[in-house]
Amino acid sequence: MGLLDNLLGGSSNPAEAAAVPALISAALANTNLGNLQGIVNQLQGSALGPQVRSWLGNGANLPVTADQLRSALSGDQVRQLAQQFGIDPDAALKLLAQHLPNAVDQASPDGTLQTS
Repeated sequence: MGLLDNLLGGSSNPAEAAAVPALISAALANTNLGNLQGIVNQLQGSALGPQVRSWLGNGANLPVTADQLRSALSGDQVRQLAQQFGIDPDAALKLLAQHLPNAVDQASPDGTLQTS
């Protein structure tokens, strides 16, 4: 079973959880979003601004749903992400909804997204 399979299955392995930001960033790099900063910027400009601010801040991370992400991202962006993950668009949105808040949180320890 690969890392993506474990993530889709909800793996609680700390090493795999630590790899999530890099996995998401790598998938985003091959889309028109560019990287983790790109998706953060796009979501901040949508109705998901409060959620994104919570991910960047020091408090609890507000959740996001697959439907909220579907509304904030274009169909082309969702298809590109799904292709990068090798899964269907609905599964890609569920994966992002489950892991994006923590990925952004982990990549922004001081409230600023670390993209390197």
